Amino acid sequence: MSTSAVRWPAEWEPHDATWIAWPHQEHDWPGKLAPIPWVYAEIVRVLAAHERVEILCHSPAVRRMAKRALRAHGVTRNVRLHVLPTDRTWLRDSAPTGVHARDGSVRWVNWAFNGWAKYRNYRRDLTIGPRIARLTGIPAHQPTRADGRGRVVLEGGGIETDGRGTMLVTEEWLLSRVQVRNPGLGRAEYEQLFAQELGIRRTIWLGEGCLGDDTHGHVDDIARFVAPGVVVLAHERDPADANHKRSLDNLKRLRRAKDARGRALEVVVLPFPRAVMMEGMRLPASYANFYIANGVVIVPTFNDPADRVALDTLAKLFPRREVVGIHAVDLVWGLGTLHCLTQQQPSARR
Repeated sequence: MSTSAVRWPAEWEPHDATWIAWPHQEHDWPGKLAPIPWVYAEIVRVLAAHERVEILCHSPAVRRMAKRALRAHGVTRNVRLHVLPTDRTWLRDSAPTGVHARDGSVRWVNWAFNGWAKYRNYRRDLTIGPRIARLTGIPAHQPTRADGRGRVVLEGGGIETDGRGTMLVTEEWLLSRVQVRNPGLGRAEYEQLFAQELGIRRTIWLGEGCLGDDTHGHVDDIARFVAPGVVVLAHERDPADANHKRSLDNLKRLRRAKDARGRALEVVVLPFPRAVMMEGMRLPASYANFYIANGVVIVPTFNDPADRVALDTLAKLFPRREVVGIHAVDLVWGLGTLHCLTQQQPSARR
């Protein structure tokens, strides 16, 4: 049980803003960077109709480029651009996590970031948390390990909550041999950390993430809460597809699980699109990487017949929000889509 003085709100709770970082690095989309700013402009166009969008721009030149693209898409309000150098644009992982203090005010939890334990160019991204805290004037806390071995390394794409004390993570991300974020931390230590820093009372451990995910199995590509007690799971029905075994195991785990209130979960299945390949590499194409904003849910689409199934399924689950598809075939070449590139700033609880 948590004795924490904070609560991590669900993504569907009110936001003050969405944070993104404008794309600028060719190596994130090798040979395909040119169309990516236009995808971002479309994302901002949809989000800005519902909430403020705060955009980090690597340099004044990138800021000018972003302004031109936004103007071309008719985005003239509810957007602020900040010059702040970044290595990559996946703010779900490098930006801080917003929580509510006991008095209802917002606080940032500023995790350490190490480039997903894969890439060397992350030093600028490591500074994003403190800089967002300064820009917003919101206090930030940097979690440290109980064993005194420095700051806790985590990414926002690896954690998912219902806002009522229940959390989803994967064993692949935090407990497998390939993860090197926090050596020496095990299941019990992570659950204690989640309780202390996020107010979590029940952690549900899934198995593996989807194929093509180079983050070691982030949960936001496979399983998401859409309401208290309701989870959508990306499930591959084709036994010949390597995602089938992984997703079937996760489906069984969720059907056995209980939330923080001791209740069984309702599990709704989302399809996977057919495999999206680029230069012989399978990409992490998943409808589960949607993002919930005020009044709207944006969903990655892949020119696939399953697009309509995914959009219809989510529309039924979010009857009071628009559900908008965003073409993501080019975007996913960067090994992430809509949830990966956004981070919400929760509103204070009145």
